[in-house]
This record gives sequence, C-alpha cells and structure tokens, in this order.
Amino acid sequence: MAKKQDTSNDAQRQSRKEVLLARKQAQQTRQIRLGIAIVGGLLLLILGAAVVNELFLAPNRPVAIVNDEEISLKDWQDRVRFERAQRIILLENQLDAFAGNVGIVQQFAGQTISELFQTEQLGQAALNQMIDEVVIRQAAEARGITVTDADVDAEIGATFNFFDGGLPTPFPTATATVPPTPSITPLPTAVITDVVPTNTPSPTATLLPTNTPAPTATPVSSEAFQEEFSTFMDQFEELGVSEEQYREIVRTQIYRERLLEALFVEDELSDQAEKASFYVMQFGTEAEANEAQALVAESDYLSVWNEIRSVVPDPESGSTAAATEVLWQTQDAVANNVGAEVADAAFSLSIGETSDIISRTVAADTTQYYLIQVSGREERPLSSSELQTLELENLATFIDEQLTGNLTFTEYDRGRTPTNPILDPIFTSPLTPTPTTAAGGG
Repeated sequence: MAKKQDTSNDAQRQSRKEVLLARKQAQQTRQIRLGIAIVGGLLLLILGAAVVNELFLAPNRPVAIVNDEEISLKDWQDRVRFERAQRIILLENQLDAFAGNVGIVQQFAGQTISELFQTEQLGQAALNQMIDEVVIRQAAEARGITVTDADVDAEIGATFNFFDGGLPTPFPTATATVPPTPSITPLPTAVITDVVPTNTPSPTATLLPTNTPAPTATPVSSEAFQEEFSTFMDQFEELGVSEEQYREIVRTQIYRERLLEALFVEDELSDQAEKASFYVMQFGTEAEANEAQALVAESDYLSVWNEIRSVVPDPESGSTAAATEVLWQTQDAVANNVGAEVADAAFSLSIGETSDIISRTVAADTTQYYLIQVSGREERPLSSSELQTLELENLATFIDEQLTGNLTFTEYDRGRTPTNPILDPIFTSPLTPTPTTAAGGG
C-alpha cells in the first residue's frame, strides 16, 4: 500500500512540473507574440508613414523656390513626363511619316532619342525651364498681363489652323529694300567656311521685300479641328499627360510671348542696328597672309581680293587662301561667324580702309589669318530672326537679373526623376544590315 501512495505522489509532483513548465512556455509564447506584434505594428507604422509621405506629403514639397513661389515635386514630375511624352510622340509621328523606317528616324532624331535616356539631364532641363516660366509669369502679372482660357483656346486653334470663323493674323508687309551692291568681279568659287555665304546679287538694283512672306494658312472647319485636336490629345493621354496640363503649357507660352513684347517697349529696344559690309581674305598660314599684305601694298586690296576669289580651288596647290564678302551683318553676327577680332575691325575701320593682319585661334593648334576692307556701315533694319534673337537675349538677361539671390534649390528632386513614359524599344533596336548580293548572282 505504501508503495502505491509513493507512485501517486510522484505523479502529482510530475504533473505540477509540467503545469509550471507549460505556464512558463505559454508566458514566453505570449511575450514572443507580443514582441512580434509590436515589431509588426512598428513596421506597418513605418510603411504607412512612408506611403503617406510619398503619396501625400512628398508631392507637395518644393524642389525649387523662385521669389518665394514654390515649384512642387509633383508639378516638376508632371512636367518631366510631359517632356518625355512630347518627344515620344514626335518620334512616333516621324516613324509613321517615314513608313516605319526606324533607320531614318534614328538618323534625323538621334538627339531626341538620346535625351530620353539622359534622365537626370532631362529632369534638370525641365526644372530650369519651369523656373524661367515662374519668373515670366510673375513679371507678366506684375505688368497687368493676363492670359485667359479664351486666349489659350485661340492659341491652340491657331496651331491647327482653326480661327473660329476668322482669318489668320496676316504677316507684316515686307518693306522694299535695295539689294547690296555686288563685289567687283567675283566668281562663285572659294568661300570662307566660317562666314555665312551670301547670294551673288544682281548687277541691277531691284526693289525686293526684306523677307519672303510665308504662305497664308488655310483655315480649317470646327469639325476638322476637333477631330485633329482629339487625335492629338489621345496621343498625350495614352502617355499619361492630361489636356489640362497641355493647356497650362500653352498658357505659359503665351505669357512668354506677351512679356517679350512688353520688355521690348519697356527697355526701348530698337528694330534697327548698325550693320557692316566688308571684303574678307582668309589664310591658313601667316606666310600667305604676309604675302597677300605685300601685294595689297603694291597694288590695292580689291585687286588681290578678286584674284584670290577668281582662282578655281585646287587642293593640290597647297594654297589656303580664300576670299568672300560679308553683306550687312551686325557686330554680334560677325563675331559669331568669324570671331570677335574680325568683328572689332569691321566696326572700327574707316570705309575703304584695309586692316592689318588679324589672327584668330580657332583650335588648340589652328590659327586663321584675315585681311579685311570695310565697304559699308550704316543703321539698317533687323531681320525677323535678328529681331527675335534680340528679344530672347533681352528676356534671358531679365530672367537672370530676377533670379539673382531669389532662387533656392532644395535638391528634393534627387533620385525622383520620372523615367516614364518609356520609349518603344523599336527606336533603339540595331538596324538589320541590308543583305549583299553575291557578284555575278542572277
């Protein structure tokens, strides 16, 4: 009997140990689960905060501040997507125009294709453009310039030759002008590559318009416009760009054009500028330039100029001499074409005076030498392209002045440049080589 009782006590003691152990294990399990729950909750909280930040807070953070006006991350990313979409549509339209010949598109639009893969550069360019547009809009509104929805409608319509029953704005009437007097007896042979060539004028002065009028646009009907515009916007919307965003781009363009006009008047710019015409002899070696200068001293400039001009180019002769005539160019245009040294001489020499030898370094190991003689210099009207350049340069100067000390980059755009919409791989695929036909094959 005593033996049986001992067994029962052992069983009871064993049972208590198991209960205590089970309780301890349960407590540990609860602690582990609680820890997992806490960690999981923290992870969810962090994830939620990240989602809230990226979806609600980050898009409204500024990537740049212009005169206390912020450019938000969202607006900048939308603009980058627009720029990408615009380029992709251009490429797709070219592909259609060239009947699917990708090689031609790659040849003529290689730069556009390259820009789509230079993500950060494209993003920075878009941001710089937006910064300029903020300055332009602020300056325009400060001058009482406004752009209404009706203005945007009219601008979009004009793009598609739709004028809502009206007619396109006529181009300015061209002013008659006398062509420049031709040089003495030039032959159309050697031409200085750095100088913009001019057509040999007719010996008889004839009144001609300063610019050839562009053909008048043929207005389209409302139905045709709506169809074309709808197709146009479908391309953008397929790439994630809304009509509202497109309209805002158009609005900024109108602000830009109107501010250009306002600044032209405000800054009292002139539609005329001093221009010069002059004869040029160019040489690749100083020895040839010295020889020509000696010949000029013995005879006269125009005799030497005509002799060089009239010689048929012969690559085997070893001569680098070339002669041409620059007709009525501004000093900036001359500087851009043949360098500031020649431009300074052309606008300081007396009429008929021959310059000393002018040297100009065009590369690390290349120097060009010039002898010029001014044939005319006077105030003349700017061409439409020269006038546009003047207006744009004036606007650029104005924007730089406005941004000085008033621009802050937050760098919040770093690593957030959109890469969509994505260009179809067909535009970057290597071309299939054209199979060669074996000689004598039939």
